[in-house]
Amino acid sequence: MPDAPHDAPAAGPLAGLRVLDLTLARAGPTCVRHLADWGADVVRLEPPAGPGEDVAGRRHGADFQNLHRNKRAIQLDLKSQAGHAAFLRLLRDADVVVENMRPSVKRRLRVAWPDVHAVNPRIVYGSISGFGQDGPYADRAGVDQIAQGMSGLMSITGLPGQGPVRAGIAVADLTAGNLLALGIMMALYERMRTGVGRWVTTSLLQAQVFMLDFQAARWLVDQEVARQAGNDHPTGIPTGVFPTSDGHINIAASSSRLFTRFCAAIGRPDWAERPGWTTQAGRSADRVAINAAIAEVTRSQPAAHWIELFEEAGIPCGPIYAIDQVFADPQVQHLGLAMPMQSPALGRVDVVSSALDFSGHVRAVRRPTPEAGEHTREVLREAGLSEAEIDAVTGAAP
Repeated sequence: MPDAPHDAPAAGPLAGLRVLDLTLARAGPTCVRHLADWGADVVRLEPPAGPGEDVAGRRHGADFQNLHRNKRAIQLDLKSQAGHAAFLRLLRDADVVVENMRPSVKRRLRVAWPDVHAVNPRIVYGSISGFGQDGPYADRAGVDQIAQGMSGLMSITGLPGQGPVRAGIAVADLTAGNLLALGIMMALYERMRTGVGRWVTTSLLQAQVFMLDFQAARWLVDQEVARQAGNDHPTGIPTGVFPTSDGHINIAASSSRLFTRFCAAIGRPDWAERPGWTTQAGRSADRVAINAAIAEVTRSQPAAHWIELFEEAGIPCGPIYAIDQVFADPQVQHLGLAMPMQSPALGRVDVVSSALDFSGHVRAVRRPTPEAGEHTREVLREAGLSEAEIDAVTGAAP
């Protein structure tokens, strides 16, 4: 992708791309993980540990190990003159910088877009914030759950009348990271034509409102405020969770064609002709009665019975797993969604694989999640710093 590629430790679609990772928490590292997993040479810049900080305990936790594989790690104190000077040296050969600091913090550290662009006009600079780089909330602290609440997501999650419910994953963080990775690749593509980098930004609030998708469109187009619908699809009935003799399953038979086939499959073809149940709008209006009628039938047999029956009829359905059952599923195993990593600190562990596949490339951990400062001297030597300069950066005795 870059015009003047660097040497990379292993081949991949992004081999030759040099990325400086200034991110913290989850949203920024999610973005960088896409780049690292597919061959970019990612250098993670971390501040020196504070007094009493349990660096090893945090780094060796499942979350950190999963977020930071395929990277190198260095320690730089950007507040110090030597640390900032080293950062500027690293910028000369970098293609991408990714950060998720508050706007005022990166300006104070002199690592904001104007500072970086002045040193290397080819840099693509990616930023994630809580609420945007400017505007009335620009310097507010933003975390995933705050964005879930302000975006409206919590108002439509959960059972009717339950009150606000957060989603079970950090969906705003993850979506912001995914979107920024896409934006960075767009900017790199443009740079092939122009030779000049761009500042690409998104925020947790933007990402989460974007993810409302059809629920947001219901308001913008029709002025309809979506409400909590629990496990039922808000507009397509019947789509939801139904009991079986040994648990629950998901069934999705919302179109008139699917509903007719569904009714035939469970031995109630009369339902497809019942007045009020022949249209999606009618089924939506009478969802409580429809769901109750279906539940009376499905609870008579185990989940495997219904899944086999509905699969034969071409009706979307599936089991409802706990997380351990997810990774025991044969299709999940076939897709390789648990990716092995050999960690010097932890031994052989599995991390969550990339969800992308490229013909001719294999998903793999090229580098285990690094220890704090593991590659500091190596990376600074590559940037041309002398041993004396490196000692000044690291605080090593002369």
